[in-house]
Amino acid sequence: AVVSTQSTGEEFDGAPVRGYDFSDPSGVNFSRLLDAYATTGFQATNFSGAVSMINDMIDAREETFTGEQFPDLRKSRGCTIFLGFTSNMISSGVRESIKFLVKEDMVDVLVTTCGAIEEDLMKCIAPHQIGDFELKGTVLRSKGLNRIGNLIVPNKTYCLLEEFLAPILDHMFTEQKENGVIWSPSKMISLLGERIGDPDSVLYWAWKNKIPVFCPAITDGAIGDAMYFHTYRQPGLVMDLIQDIRLINRTATAAQKSGMIILGGGVIKHHIANANLMRNGADFTVYVNTAQPFDGSDAGATPDEAVSWGKIRTNARTPVKVYAEATLVFPLLVAKTFAARFYRTKEKL
Repeated sequence: AVVSTQSTGEEFDGAPVRGYDFSDPSGVNFSRLLDAYATTGFQATNFSGAVSMINDMIDAREETFTGEQFPDLRKSRGCTIFLGFTSNMISSGVRESIKFLVKEDMVDVLVTTCGAIEEDLMKCIAPHQIGDFELKGTVLRSKGLNRIGNLIVPNKTYCLLEEFLAPILDHMFTEQKENGVIWSPSKMISLLGERIGDPDSVLYWAWKNKIPVFCPAITDGAIGDAMYFHTYRQPGLVMDLIQDIRLINRTATAAQKSGMIILGGGVIKHHIANANLMRNGADFTVYVNTAQPFDGSDAGATPDEAVSWGKIRTNARTPVKVYAEATLVFPLLVAKTFAARFYRTKEKL
């Protein structure tokens, strides 16, 4: 009996599967190792697709912008790159990869959550520390230590953050009361970046380079706690979210082309994708997360699901999702794309 269906004779047009050859007598070449991911298969091949997609975003960004430049928006490029990341990316050392992109003005819009805003500031005050995933919560609680995965943040750092925030909230309230300033999360975050004044900070460079940082869940963390405590001293501070939804949507609709790089899921993923819905979808898309689509969550939604909503264009380059934990993957993506381009350009100068 024939178990296997007979091949038709038609050849499948795919590259041969082959990984990196460590027996090369010249030694390990890490760039060629990552290049070999293209034909390694599984998520390694998806990683290679993400490298190609991001390089296409960068190429498109360097094209001449031919549309209208709006005075209330950041100067438009050939492609507007939206970078979204969950707060744990700033908790971790991925913060330094993100800071590089912001410092060198390689992205145009940031979207994140409250924890990323506060922890970027906190790391300018005192470092997070490496711990262990198995440290007992009851023991840590008794010592005033907080665990983020295998990272440790002392309560003392949150107290120092509150001391930093209190006079800024007072200033914001005074500006509102005396000068009619209505604050939005992005305006507040820009002020925080200016006030921290530390070149180790993502927010500092975002303020310096006028890159808007959107945080629709600005009250969902220690900053929200500080705002809550502030209401007992000076009630009445207003935070206008509508300013920011208008600004991010107008940034998307004014874009000549649009690229999305999204690390993680939830509000940051949807906020960027929904802004791109306003322009009939993004042209380039890379997702990096570990979420699965079977539960119907937005975090697990595939890029093709976003196509059905108009968040990714139907004629866009085939979007890429890398199923991986971002601390493993994103620094390597930056190395093969933004950083490689940055250092090649420097060599030519």
